[in-house]
This record gives sequence, structure tokens and C-alpha cells, in this order.
Amino acid sequence: MGPLRQFGLVCAAAAIALWAQQPNMPAPKVFEPKPPPEQPVAFNHKTHAGAGIKCADCHAMRSPGDRAGFPAVSTCMGCHTTIKKESPEIAKLATFATSKQQVPWVRVYKVPKTVYFSHEVHVKQAKAECAACHGSVAEREAVGLEKSIHMPACMECHDRMKASNKCDLCHDSH
Repeated sequence: MGPLRQFGLVCAAAAIALWAQQPNMPAPKVFEPKPPPEQPVAFNHKTHAGAGIKCADCHAMRSPGDRAGFPAVSTCMGCHTTIKKESPEIAKLATFATSKQQVPWVRVYKVPKTVYFSHEVHVKQAKAECAACHGSVAEREAVGLEKSIHMPACMECHDRMKASNKCDLCHDSH
């Protein structure tokens, strides 16, 4: 047996010994859905989806495609200057538009800074449906965190779709 192979076996044995001495690792956290946060303007996804509006009609993916953004107030007001303009929620929206401010929407899904996620790759290239990560948004009046976007859930989906689970696909290798 060569010295390099012998060194490798010694290192492996040491790693196994150290691992065996570790106290029991805590069980992974079980995902618990979170209710919808309070938004500055009540927005009913179910009503809008029922009217034939698609996710990408409001949540545009601009280069580099890592986010599906929020709609500009002008996009909303394109319809709501005439549709349901007497609604108190549309009045709030109109106030944002008049003052030329974007609505400060509360983000529901957010990956950690250590993760790179591309909506463009998932939606446009892999043809993933938005509901795969976000749940049945089109059936919800308000959106809460209903699906896990933690690493095990993502890796399980990648396995199902036969996509790579290499670390540097989502994590910076530096």
C-alpha cells in the first residue's frame, strides 16, 4: 500500500471516529406554513387569476432573471382607473400612483443571501410552474408561505426533475 493511500485511510478513519463522538444532531426543522403577511394594499390573487391574468403579467423577470419583481403601480392602474375604482383598496393604490411611489409590498418568499436562485432558469428554461415553489397562488385570496424553499425541498425537486444538485449550482464556490 502506497503512502498516499495509507494517509487517505488514516484520514477517513479519523473522520469516522470524530463523527461517532458527536452528540446526536437535532432533527431537521419541520416546515410550517406561515399565514399571509399584512400587505399595504389587499391584493386578491384568486380574483386576478380568475380574470385570466398570468403570474408573469404582473411579476416580470428582468435581467439577470434572479427575481420575479412586483408590478409597477402604473401596471395596476392600467385597469383600476376604471375597474373597481370605488374600492377602498384601489383608493390606496391610486394614492401610491398619484404620489409616484411604488407599493411597499411585503415579500413572502425570500431565499437566503447564500443562495443564488434564478426565476428565469426555472420558469423560462426548465418550464417549472410557479405553483411548484409558491403553491396554489391562483386559488388564494392572499399569499402566505405555504411551500418550503429550504435546501432539502429544492434538492428533492431537483432529484424528481433529474436536475443537478451540485453545490455550486446554487451556492457561490468562493
